[in-house]
Amino acid sequence: MSTPADSPFVLRKDVAGVSTLTLNRGERFNPLSEEMLAALQSEFKAIAVDENVRVVVLAAAGKAFCAGHDLKQMQAHPSEDYYKSLFQQCSKLMLTIQKLPQPVIARVQGLATAAGCQLVGMCDLAVASDNASFAVSGVNVGLFCSTPAVALSRNVSRKQAMEMLLTGDFIDAQTALQRGLINRVVSTDELDACVAELTASIIAKPALAISMGKQLFYKQLEMGVEAAYQLAGQTMACNMLDGTAQEGVQAFLEKRRPDWT
Repeated sequence: MSTPADSPFVLRKDVAGVSTLTLNRGERFNPLSEEMLAALQSEFKAIAVDENVRVVVLAAAGKAFCAGHDLKQMQAHPSEDYYKSLFQQCSKLMLTIQKLPQPVIARVQGLATAAGCQLVGMCDLAVASDNASFAVSGVNVGLFCSTPAVALSRNVSRKQAMEMLLTGDFIDAQTALQRGLINRVVSTDELDACVAELTASIIAKPALAISMGKQLFYKQLEMGVEAAYQLAGQTMACNMLDGTAQEGVQAFLEKRRPDWT
């Protein structure tokens, strides 16, 4: 059944600190069209300032997670300016996910290819069903997946990333797990429970520590080791001065559960 044209491109549902964003063009394998990118950008912008949201789950309707860019839409606009604008729009979204205060978990079923694989790579965590598959397959139509390569090469080893980029071949969920692209593989029936387990574990921790830690993690990756340690030390010092850390340490010393209410 096709999705009505006027249906939202992204559905948002908030429950107990978890905001689930669902790509809502399942009959087309949820391509990252201009409209889909804009809808996701808008939702992430709102979530970034929503203190009630502790974790974001990025899910998708239908049989697939995301088939990448909307090639039909791209083919209809054969202009360098259009393509530059589109890829800038996509890159902005990917960076927004990384800069978001809250952790983002990709919930992957079916295929995630090209920019869809990039989307998985930019999420902080990823859980996949055992029928999921991943590829950066643009080369198969003559378009090297240059922007997906940025995310892919920051998740898997250089040789493995290049093999995927040069061949366009799919890898299955277990291979993606072994290569570090995703965190866990479960059966389709267990997918939601596995995601819920992760979100519950994160929500049980102080929001400030999670936010500061996420920000530090990505910044230090791009630094030399000395600069990384300097920034990490500054971050830990600021974190330690926060009341939640003070309570957590005191509770540890007193052998009790911390009271973060």
